[in-house]
Amino acid sequence: IHPETGAALPPGEEGELVFTTITKEAFPLIRYRTRDIARLIPDPCRCGRSHVRMGRIMGRSDDMLIIRGVNVFPSQIEAVLVGIEGLEPHYQLVVDREGTLDTLEVQVEVSERTFANADEVRVLQKMERRIVKDIKDYLGVSAKVKLVEPQSLQRFEGKANRVTDRRKF
Repeated sequence: IHPETGAALPPGEEGELVFTTITKEAFPLIRYRTRDIARLIPDPCRCGRSHVRMGRIMGRSDDMLIIRGVNVFPSQIEAVLVGIEGLEPHYQLVVDREGTLDTLEVQVEVSERTFANADEVRVLQKMERRIVKDIKDYLGVSAKVKLVEPQSLQRFEGKANRVTDRRKF
């Protein structure tokens, strides 16, 4: 279904995965919203199975941000950051609005070793440019990247609050 409207989506479209109990007789119709974003693939599998298949989970509807018309999930940003050596797994997304355009800033901690060895600003600038390029290539959205000192971002117990949304609607 469409995460915001609840309307059914055509096969192959990305939407929120919903399970509905329809097989039991005299059982109440219950719809369970998973908040997971995925797509259903109606095409038959190469192995010959003809049932509808589910694609991989792309993210969660409750974490989804829309930046300049692009759906962005914090887990997608994390997937980009994990692949870059010298970064810590701690990051913060800051969403703001400049005029009529949404902006995304990714604040990410560099590791102690990288920070200690970054005598030249050039090393950190190169790392920033790589992150900007990787996010643009993977998500199709431009982001400003700010590398911050180790242990400078807030830590959370339980589920981390990785998004600060400063937009006024």
